[in-house]
Amino acid sequence: MLDPAASFQEHDQEFFERELAAFLPERVFDMHCHLWNRESNRAMTPPGFPEDVGCDEYLKLIEPVFPGREVGAWILPTVALRDPETSLLQSEWVSDTIAGRPRFAGAFLIRPGDDPEWVREQGKRLGLRGLKCYHTFSRTKPTWEADIPEYLPEELVRVAHEEGWIITLHMVKSRAVADPGNQHWIRHYCETYPDMRLVLAHSARGFQPAHNFDGLPALRGLDNLYFDSSANCDAMAHVAILKIIGHERFMMGTDFGPASHQHGRSVPVADTFLWLYDDAPVWQEKHTTIRPVLIILEHLRSLKWACQAVGLTDRQVEGVFHDNAARLLGLDQASPPH
Repeated sequence: MLDPAASFQEHDQEFFERELAAFLPERVFDMHCHLWNRESNRAMTPPGFPEDVGCDEYLKLIEPVFPGREVGAWILPTVALRDPETSLLQSEWVSDTIAGRPRFAGAFLIRPGDDPEWVREQGKRLGLRGLKCYHTFSRTKPTWEADIPEYLPEELVRVAHEEGWIITLHMVKSRAVADPGNQHWIRHYCETYPDMRLVLAHSARGFQPAHNFDGLPALRGLDNLYFDSSANCDAMAHVAILKIIGHERFMMGTDFGPASHQHGRSVPVADTFLWLYDDAPVWQEKHTTIRPVLIILEHLRSLKWACQAVGLTDRQVEGVFHDNAARLLGLDQASPPH
């Protein structure tokens, strides 16, 4: 039985009221949202989540996080590792659930061996607006050290350019956007294929914000490069994007699903980062017991701090939370640029 309260608990509600209720704009567009059905090899779902999650379930489960807000989303298929047919089923699921919903758009799940013309044909057949790649499909082991073309081949980027599609990229490698190889391929793809729009997920995977400060200056001047904030709980990772690239190409994303609705957060450490979940042995201090809140709430508070730290106006905050994504997707709900 679908029960949002099973994940969104009383202490989460108290945190929301204290930290976020007065900050969140009236309209939000989630630029990094995963939906799935039972065919997917996905992580264990959080409490209250059913086996199949489409737009209706998403809107019910996200309501406690964005109460009374007008919500839209860019839907990414959940990765399916078993076979290509299962991957296609995930894209078909996205297409089916967004049908007839003007505030929703979706991406097609690609694998590095996919035929470019097949991807074009299937993406257009399903009415999808872009591509989603995953490093887990790379032949490099561990896949966390794969070069971008190993899971986002250039011939598929060319298709996105020719169709005017968006690509959401979760880059890997230990230093993320500070890695010279990642910088090379991002710049090459953006400059060579200007009608393709590339979105770097998780604030350029800057879970260690030092990587963003080190690497983002090398990516200045790419007009088709964007960023979603999804799941990153460190305000300085967002600050780096806002200061180095600008607020116009930065968009809120929740990473809705198992990532958003676990209790815990990401923490930068040394030249890397780690994740702390509610089963980690770190929440007992000598003077108190800490109850971690949902990752999505920690994430949204980090966005609030970042917007405040760089002095964004209310209209610019509305851009980060809604209008930048609406303009990228060509939705008619976008406010005029400011």
